[in-house]
Amino acid sequence: MRNADQPIQTDVLLIDDSVSDLRVLMDMMKLKDLRVSVALSGERGYQQAILLKPSLVLMDVRMPGMDGIATCRQLKAHPAVRSVPVIFLTSANDLDERLEGFAAGAVDYIGKPFEVREVLARVGVHLQRNLTELALGGPSTGVQPSEASMDVRLVVKAQQVLSQALAHPPSLDRLARMVGTNRRRLNEAFQALCGQPVFGWLREERLRQANSLVSGTHTPFSVLSDALGFSKPANFSKAFRQRFGCSPSEMRAQFQGAVAAGPTPDAGWVEPSATAQDPGPHRPALLPPGADQALR
Repeated sequence: MRNADQPIQTDVLLIDDSVSDLRVLMDMMKLKDLRVSVALSGERGYQQAILLKPSLVLMDVRMPGMDGIATCRQLKAHPAVRSVPVIFLTSANDLDERLEGFAAGAVDYIGKPFEVREVLARVGVHLQRNLTELALGGPSTGVQPSEASMDVRLVVKAQQVLSQALAHPPSLDRLARMVGTNRRRLNEAFQALCGQPVFGWLREERLRQANSLVSGTHTPFSVLSDALGFSKPANFSKAFRQRFGCSPSEMRAQFQGAVAAGPTPDAGWVEPSATAQDPGPHRPALLPPGADQALR
């Protein structure tokens, strides 16, 4: 039985006022055997994030009341959950909205309507931190692979090698030998745990680090391009725009302008003291009050 003081484990918190979108996302998360909690508003999503401390938040941008941008700012202002990655869900292709989301602390965007492979690939990339903790024997609320932790260890070891050699990664065969397996097994492990093959993950990791470095440093883009393994700055800029919907210079200007202005958390917000039910051995989605009826 769960200790009353032990937090409920949640892999992914879904925050969206659309019941139909929540249904689609919940079905996708089941494909990866992820623990899921849902919230139908930004206010409730913030409460559940504090209570459940999820490994990842998928959140709609446009919601009545406290929208996704405001909710993300609240999460990033709270010490207990500020490190939790937030991915925005949006049907809009508005550059200003995307830039505002990144400035608020989001790590990624997923467009509506959802494409299963894209959603699972991006969720897998941003859950990587939990796989690392699991492989190293630390606490984790992340993915629990169906096979023994051997695949997790292979993936984490390969990720460590690739992260240290982004500009000049080894070939797939050499990488597999370095971590003690073969190319087929390694690709299958990446596909199962990250939603994409090895070099698909490498591309995402390059762009993930590009996002962080563009937003958080003044390093010239030509230097970032070389360090991240792009053949020339123009290719870096093109890949960045395709991935994040804006150029590196646009993101840097917006993000650093937001930092200079400072965060604007809701001063009237009171941290909740809510409780939730134990999800039980079958790990169903954790629903806010009334949402279970709405989703039926």
